[in-house]
Amino acid sequence: MNKTDKIIIQAKKEGRTALLEPEAKAICIEYDIPVTKFNVAKSENEAAEYAKALGFPVVLKIVSPEIIHKTDAGGVKVNLKTVEEVKAAYKTILENAKKYNAKASIVGVLVQEMAPQSTEVIVGSVKDPTFGQTVMFGLGGIFVEMLKDVTFRVAPLTEQDALSMITELKAYSLLKGYRNTPAVDINAIVSTLMSVSKLVMAHPEIKELDLNPVIVYEKGAKTVDARIIVE
Repeated sequence: MNKTDKIIIQAKKEGRTALLEPEAKAICIEYDIPVTKFNVAKSENEAAEYAKALGFPVVLKIVSPEIIHKTDAGGVKVNLKTVEEVKAAYKTILENAKKYNAKASIVGVLVQEMAPQSTEVIVGSVKDPTFGQTVMFGLGGIFVEMLKDVTFRVAPLTEQDALSMITELKAYSLLKGYRNTPAVDINAIVSTLMSVSKLVMAHPEIKELDLNPVIVYEKGAKTVDARIIVE
């Protein structure tokens, strides 16, 4: 039994369909999907120690099975540059979480590195009642929200499938570099799409997977947020 099996079994035992973000990211790591470095702190001092170890700036996020939409709950603080800011943010996040849902069980606060800005993309998966596991790819930000510029394939993917998903985007030219923005690492995107395909095929109980955003650089990529829903 691998780590992913254990995480999913534990979530089901606890009656949860939505995995916690640290669980989703641990699954990503097992399937070679690049994620931002992180740790879960149980106190403000622990949060400060983790932040120092990761290197500033950092992001803090609430970890609670009852709080799925962390931003709505005031459970996210970004661009924290000092120990003092981290400790203050830790306190504020817990206070906000209790105001948002007094009955929410708090697992801790996720401390993660703040990934440098670059081109944002979205990688996801949805279990379709007819076709089974599908993989989705699109550019992040307004390209998804306004232009609905996304592509889908039925899993499992071949490398050619993954590459064609990327090249058929309307906004593909942005990935090849534009104005002062360099071209991004297409191989890193292909690799991430292939890894997601492998993950959802190995675990058919995964109903939805959402990596948003994945920040792609000239070399490599990092998943900032990961969400997994199981049946």
